[in-house]
Amino acid sequence: MNFSIDAVTPLSYFKSLVGSDAELPLFEAAACIAQDEEPSLDVQEVLATCDALLVRLQRRVKSDAEPIDKLSALNRFFYQDLGFAGNANNFYAPENSYLNEVLRSRRGIPISLAVIWLELAQAIDLKAEGVSFPGHFLVKITLPEGLVVLDPLTGDSLGLDNLAERLDLFRPHLGDSGDMDTPLGLFLQPAPPRDILNRMLRNLKEIFNSQQDWPRLVGVLDRLIVLNPNAVHEKRDRGLALFEMGETARAREDLSHYVSFAPDASDVPEIQKRLDKIQ
Repeated sequence: MNFSIDAVTPLSYFKSLVGSDAELPLFEAAACIAQDEEPSLDVQEVLATCDALLVRLQRRVKSDAEPIDKLSALNRFFYQDLGFAGNANNFYAPENSYLNEVLRSRRGIPISLAVIWLELAQAIDLKAEGVSFPGHFLVKITLPEGLVVLDPLTGDSLGLDNLAERLDLFRPHLGDSGDMDTPLGLFLQPAPPRDILNRMLRNLKEIFNSQQDWPRLVGVLDRLIVLNPNAVHEKRDRGLALFEMGETARAREDLSHYVSFAPDASDVPEIQKRLDKIQ
């Protein structure tokens, strides 16, 4: 009798986590992104590190405490005691998106800090959610007293005037959704875990594309395609990166897929030129 055992790869592990929206474990899926940089990374150790922080937090917060008191205790613990903050010295470093590095250095970017903060907040029964706000990821907490929106870089509460000012800077780049008549509340909708992972990966995509770091870019695009199987533009971008790497067979497959499924796209003639070169 022959047995076939498929080896678990970082990408197949990620795929197993993101298959269902209903049961998508945001923190674990976000943590395993760092396996592209460090394939031997033990994600369970990253989870254990966060669990240890949670144990320390729970010692400070009574289970029957009022939500506003839980929020205050969490922010003191996260920003003052642990010292989490933005990486002002190297904001665009890839490690700012790797949760194992953020937990180690206590430095990150808004979305990576938010993922860790949300894991702790939800574990102490706060109704906390991520917000994919234009230009700067935010978190919001629904309290009996009302809605609180926080900047995950600092833990500062953001009022309506501050949020409106931030949004006005990005409205010209948001197309129809950025119309001045579009209510602010539409930009404060909770971001599902899949959307948060997409934003994390696209941050890395932008970094590696700007650096023309094609192998690392392909690794990120592999995950984006697993996360969004029908995203033909991600396949196009992976095909272009593979083309730059000289991996013509894989590039041809991705670019041909794009031309077939988006034949009316404005860049198809340019993509076809690449395919002609491969042929």
